[in-house]
Amino acid sequence: MSERILKALMQLFAIIADPENDTVDRRSVVENFLQQQLNTELVKLYMDLFDGFLESNQEKQVKRSKKKVYSSNSVRVLKLCTEINQELTKKQKIVLIIRLLEFIRTDSGEVTENEIDFVNTVASTFNIIDHEYNNLRSFIIKHTIEDISGNEILLIDDNRYNDADNRIYTESLRGQIRILNIASVGSYIMRYLGDDELYLNGQLLNHGRSYIINVGSSLRNSKIKPIYYSDIVSVFNTNDSGVGIDFEVHHITHRFSNGKIGIHDISFSEEEGKLVGIMGVSGSGKTTLLSVLNGSEKPAEGHVLINGKDIHSKNDEINGLIGYVSQDDLLIEELTVFQNLYYNAKLCFGNYSERRIIRSVLLMLHSLGLYEIKDIMVGSPLIKRISGGQRKRLNIALELIREPAVLFLDEPTSGLSSRDSENILDLLKELTLRGKLVFVVIHQPSSDIFKMFDKLLLLDTGGHLIYNGDPVDSIVYFKSRVKQADWNESECHACGNVNPEQLFNIVESRVIDEYGNFTRTRKTSPLEWAKFFKQFVGDQHGDEKQYGSLPKISFNIPNGLKQFFVFTIRDVLSKLANKQYLALNLLLSPILAIALSFIIKYYQEGEDYEFIDNSNLPVYIFMSVIVALFIGLTVSAEEIIKDRKIRKREKFLNLSRNSYLLSKVFILIGISALQSFLFVVLGNSIIEIKGMYLEYWLMLFTVWISANLVGLNVSDTFKTTVNIYILIPFLIIPQIILSGVLVQFDKLNPIISRPGTIPWYGEFITARWA
Repeated sequence: MSERILKALMQLFAIIADPENDTVDRRSVVENFLQQQLNTELVKLYMDLFDGFLESNQEKQVKRSKKKVYSSNSVRVLKLCTEINQELTKKQKIVLIIRLLEFIRTDSGEVTENEIDFVNTVASTFNIIDHEYNNLRSFIIKHTIEDISGNEILLIDDNRYNDADNRIYTESLRGQIRILNIASVGSYIMRYLGDDELYLNGQLLNHGRSYIINVGSSLRNSKIKPIYYSDIVSVFNTNDSGVGIDFEVHHITHRFSNGKIGIHDISFSEEEGKLVGIMGVSGSGKTTLLSVLNGSEKPAEGHVLINGKDIHSKNDEINGLIGYVSQDDLLIEELTVFQNLYYNAKLCFGNYSERRIIRSVLLMLHSLGLYEIKDIMVGSPLIKRISGGQRKRLNIALELIREPAVLFLDEPTSGLSSRDSENILDLLKELTLRGKLVFVVIHQPSSDIFKMFDKLLLLDTGGHLIYNGDPVDSIVYFKSRVKQADWNESECHACGNVNPEQLFNIVESRVIDEYGNFTRTRKTSPLEWAKFFKQFVGDQHGDEKQYGSLPKISFNIPNGLKQFFVFTIRDVLSKLANKQYLALNLLLSPILAIALSFIIKYYQEGEDYEFIDNSNLPVYIFMSVIVALFIGLTVSAEEIIKDRKIRKREKFLNLSRNSYLLSKVFILIGISALQSFLFVVLGNSIIEIKGMYLEYWLMLFTVWISANLVGLNVSDTFKTTVNIYILIPFLIIPQIILSGVLVQFDKLNPIISRPGTIPWYGEFITARWA
């Protein structure tokens, strides 16, 4: 908040305060509000400011009549609220209303009419929803919940027979925890009515006072099982599909091709509505685990089940249920933001009309904050047209648009600013509130991001699972294992931050030698950590589950012909948008035709040119074939390799590879037809070969196409473009030597040829047939 807003709020608190009521408790409310916004030094500064405003306001009330003071204060409240209204977010306004209601509440429960009128004025000016404001008044001022709808209140107690709409049974909890849901801003307010000590994020709660429950919060004491933020959220948020998700991993082990084990005997289970973080040291198998969980890799042992269906053996049944966003950038750089998402949607919804697809794309762009840049070309990561955060959101949108039930993301925050990283995790958290299950591999999360996770899977070197549980509790768990003095402290008492790096510092702590130097030997090996955790959780085998049906999704891939048209149009548009590509492919063939025909257009000096006297015609024909081979290879050499990452994702969607390859061949046929036409028209015209345009074009066109097909095979075989371009001379030179033009076949080395016959390898030389 700005200095102007905070100063106005201090005036607001001072105006609303009734001089006849105790100001000590009210100062603590203001101080608590400021502590959530500022550091200690600034809190003291603004508390002094509040005291000054309060003293000044009370002096005025002594000198003037109550009626005049009330009228004056009403005008001031309205003016202050109007000034700051547009500078506060909706959530900040709700928080301020909560603090104002807490501010005017007294232990006796008496609130003056003037105080209520002032807060009513603030709520009205801030456009707070009447229904939610009335709920807040009942919850904070009246201490009652009778006037609040049952689906907006959560009761937590040890009463098994409580018939409330929303409740959580917590054994050994003395008293009752009440939680109010403010749906418009996704906030939760709690009050504890009981005699035991209860802690919110390590802070002792005052009985009867209202507290805001933030993301990552937990309620606990020594007698009860911890109550986490995710437990509270899951009560208020129901699954959109109405079908639950049981994601189970049973004793999976993964081996690499060299026999080395990458994942060691991992088991766990999760349900819908959870955001699960996967962390680990370098080489711990985070990405490998993600690949096994999403079905990309098959485990050597064990099973991964969704509602009882094995994802590795029953792909047809779970097709489309799983989404995967890799760490790589999977965008088509030459297309716009809208086009990237639109053509992806065309490949996911074969049963949607054109209008419905466009509507779905626009809604997704709106929801991810990408609508304003929808017509901007994506560009490459080096030549940026959109920001890194926007690129990452668009990558996520490619998966979100088909609404998978389970979503996996590999390092979605890598290379992003802290602000963009938090925005991405906020987006993923919203998905879980709609009943999705989200797994995220993350490397170095900030405190806020770390606390957003509902569960944490922590891996150690070699793929050993050494923790599975609440993220904040993981710090307590590992500190207790090494017997640190402050083992029961997980968060900073002053700011509430946690330091995830503590986990790795403990897990990878080294033995110190007799000279006080760290050795390379770890105090606790990965296998030992894994054994400790298995002992800690014990035997978790439960009763056999009754699984529900699989969630219904809209994913429906189009038939092969429709995919062919989508692939073709998408590729053509990307090529048309690439100006350099267009210029090179349109100009290369004509330039070479002009250069070649002009150079070999021989005639005697002082005489007119006659085609019949030009002895260089065989050279022209031969070099035309070599040009066709060269251009055909270079044009097609990158066609598949540049789409390798995108194809990996589309293979994950079970799209047709044949449709994709046919679209490439179709486009290359068009490009080759145009290039060979330009070459023949210009070259033959300059060298004055008349009446044989069609014959020459057919000859060179077939050479061009054969070179395209070879180039596509090369592009599909090798993993880097460098290797491909190194290989091109090895493909061209045999075409020159073994064409039978420069060296006749019977003049070749007798070991590889026979006089009077064409050797077998000559049958495969395109230049010979041309």
